[in-house]
Amino acid sequence: MDRPSTPPFDPRFPNQNQTRNCYQNFLDFHRCTRTMRRKGKDTFPCDYYRKVFHALCPLSWVQRWNEQIHEGTFPGKI
Repeated sequence: MDRPSTPPFDPRFPNQNQTRNCYQNFLDFHRCTRTMRRKGKDTFPCDYYRKVFHALCPLSWVQRWNEQIHEGTFPGKI
């Protein structure tokens, strides 16, 4: 992975609390990879979302969400 950096400003999330931004980028990453794989295309464009949620989200959240996806109990729409 590239050097950690601060994600660019996202006008959808103007407040200091970036929890929703973290969650939305996690969802966008998984939606993007699923769509690209379905189309038989490279998932490289999805890396942007991965980098952003890795920069914003606590590791424990990401691990739990990935467990929930694997178990089929994730509450978000992917």
